[in-house]
Amino acid sequence: MGDSAVVHARDLTVSYPGAQGHEAVRGVDLRIEPGEMVGVVGEAGAGKSTLARVLAGRTAGLGRRGPRVTGGDLRVLGLRAVRPGRAATRVLSAQVGYLPQHAGRTLAPGLTVAENVVQPLLARDRRFDQREAGARAAELTDAVQLPLGMMARYPWELSAGQKQRVAIARSLILQPTLWIADEPTASVDVTTRGRVLDDLLELHAERVFSAVIVSHDAAVMRRTTHRLVVLHRGVVVAAGALDDVLDDAEHPYVRGLRDDYRARTGVLAPR
Repeated sequence: MGDSAVVHARDLTVSYPGAQGHEAVRGVDLRIEPGEMVGVVGEAGAGKSTLARVLAGRTAGLGRRGPRVTGGDLRVLGLRAVRPGRAATRVLSAQVGYLPQHAGRTLAPGLTVAENVVQPLLARDRRFDQREAGARAAELTDAVQLPLGMMARYPWELSAGQKQRVAIARSLILQPTLWIADEPTASVDVTTRGRVLDDLLELHAERVFSAVIVSHDAAVMRRTTHRLVVLHRGVVVAAGALDDVLDDAEHPYVRGLRDDYRARTGVLAPR
């Protein structure tokens, strides 16, 4: 019987080529089951975005400067994702939705909101039914708390937070089996952030996709994820349910994460 995991990384090491041979991720073990939402948290430079990009299979086109798997094994949706062939790449690009860091900046300026959202769908199948594409775009635009009247606007007419929400909708248009989101609520104002997260959770409940959510904010993790992985300098220093990770904090970075979370949420540290 095959492995049921959506993501299965074993002793995964990811490096950036060059004279220094920098290892951004070292010896990571990660298993994500169908429908599970896993959070990845860590300070700047911890390797979170590198791990997200590699899991999403979005390293092609980065040239010699891009990250490369230099150790261990990685399987995504049952496919070997270290150096996938053309057929595997096509499957992964269709079934893995990816929201990169600062995704709002990647919208095509000459396309409307609606056109940006459906772009991955029509790029994959130019004969896709236009009415169905429009319906999907409208559903997702509404899900990210944007008025439907905004679908005719262009990115330059939107705030940074609104552009980020358009990018979220675009990353979900293919109805992926696995969604990888790097700081999904970046630039989204505090009054809207909670509603956007709640609507994303509703979409998850309806479509039952797996997710990897990268964030520096433990409060976002509590709201959206089932399990937490803490990265520090490319190494996993803690993993498990959020409360267990914070209560059993041994690593100095995890203790700092715990103290920051409790200060933000008003939760008192145990005596």
